[in-house]
Amino acid sequence: MPELSNLLKQADIFFQISPEFIDMIAAICQERRYQAGENIFLEGSGSDDLYIILQGEVDILVDPGLVSDQRGVELPAVTIATLRRGQSFGEIALVDQGVRSATTCAATNETRLLVIPRNELIRLCDLHPDLGYRLMRNLAADLAMKLRNTDLLIREELLFSEKSK
Repeated sequence: MPELSNLLKQADIFFQISPEFIDMIAAICQERRYQAGENIFLEGSGSDDLYIILQGEVDILVDPGLVSDQRGVELPAVTIATLRRGQSFGEIALVDQGVRSATTCAATNETRLLVIPRNELIRLCDLHPDLGYRLMRNLAADLAMKLRNTDLLIREELLFSEKSK
């Protein structure tokens, strides 16, 4: 468990969380390994876990078919972000337990992830409000950064589309 605690301390969403709380979170984590191209979860699937990247990279992909191509052409999934060591994903599950908003896929061989079950993490946050406050604040900052990056991608796409007309 000390190794997991050290790895968690390096994750963005655990910034300024006390070592005692980090140890509690490490106790509920599980490690999983993936190879390049292997799906971690699919867009539209149920959501229960938060993921922290320990090693490797993870691609975040969206299905453009959900916005429909008027020509009836099936479009391939689009990678909207590549996440690296210390970054998290699946955090929306902690907030709303809705369906996954994107597909995630290991981008490199030997991708190692820590999986944190939502129910157990929420239980810890309920028992320790200081942990809950700090974690939710860090998650909000992380989601805001991701939203801003996605906003920039959309603006670039719109600008590119307008110039090509």
